[in-house]
Amino acid sequence: MSETQLSQEEIDALLRGEAKSASQQGGDSSPAQPEPVRVTGQQFAELSEQRPPDLTPEQQSMDLVLDIPVEVAVELGRTKKLVREVLAMVPGTVVELDRQAGEPVDVMVNGKLLARGEVVVIDENFGVRISEVMTRADRLTGMR
Repeated sequence: MSETQLSQEEIDALLRGEAKSASQQGGDSSPAQPEPVRVTGQQFAELSEQRPPDLTPEQQSMDLVLDIPVEVAVELGRTKKLVREVLAMVPGTVVELDRQAGEPVDVMVNGKLLARGEVVVIDENFGVRISEVMTRADRLTGMR
C-alpha cells in the first residue's frame, strides 16, 4: 500500500463513511487496485479432551491451593524487653528466651502454629524434625 498521510478532516470523513474517490483527492482517475492477499491453510493438531483422573470434590478443592506460597518460620522462643534494653544490645549480648534448652520449637505457617519439633543440624544448616502436628481442631482454633 502507498503511504500517504491523511488529514484530520479525511480521517473524520472516513469514520463517518464519507470516503472520497481518487479523482476527488486530486490523484489519477483510475480506481485503486487492492493489493492481493495471500491466504494459506493451516494444519492444527486434534485437541483431545484430557480430563484429570476422577477426583473427589475435596481433592479438586485442594488442587486449587497446592501451589500457593506460604511463609514457614521456626520459633525458638520469645521474651519481652524494654526499648532501652533493646537499644543497649551489642554483639555478644545474650537474650534469654522463655523456653528450656532441648524443648520443642514451634513451626509456624503464615504466623499460625502448625507443628512442634526438635532442632537438628544438616550439613551445617539448621533444620527441624517434626515431632508433633497440631490437630485440625487446634489449627482451626488458632486461625481465629
